Amino acid sequence: MPETPENASLVVMGVAGCGKSSLGQRCALALGIPLLEGDDFHSDANVGKMRSGTPLSDDDRAAWLDTLAAHLQAHPQGVVLTCSALKQRYRDRLRAAAPGLRFVFLDLTQAQARERVAARSAHLFPVSLVASQFATLEDPSAEPGVLRLDATRALDALTNDVVRWVRGTAPVSSAEA
Repeated sequence: MPETPENASLVVMGVAGCGKSSLGQRCALALGIPLLEGDDFHSDANVGKMRSGTPLSDDDRAAWLDTLAAHLQAHPQGVVLTCSALKQRYRDRLRAAAPGLRFVFLDLTQAQARERVAARSAHLFPVSLVASQFATLEDPSAEPGVLRLDATRALDALTNDVVRWVRGTAPVSSAEA
């Protein structure tokens, strides 16, 4: 099987409930690189806001994105980062820290996201915030280095598509920019 490229850093992104953590774990394992769970780096204040149902502002996210960027820089051999990365300027901030960074955009409808978030127990993100994520989301599909995948597909199929894309071994079944 082909090896993982020298810089295989990628961000698994999308709104709450799209499956970032599940796919990120699988991809990190398959590619043999570390996983960074973006939610683990939120400040206590951000976690409190989200738990209370208050959407985060750009100012709330600024220090968090700086922390994520520093972690990307600390893993030049490659890393999988799970991060909502909802706006292009957030993605550009991460790209500046890790040239060649790729993004896997897990796309689903708002109804599907609400259903998935509602089914999760003990997660910091309430269903009430799903609409704000869709309002903030700037579709990254036209940006370079973005693989858009249907988040409702089987996890094994999604993982295979991402690994093939990163390794450049075969075309994937969904749109790639």
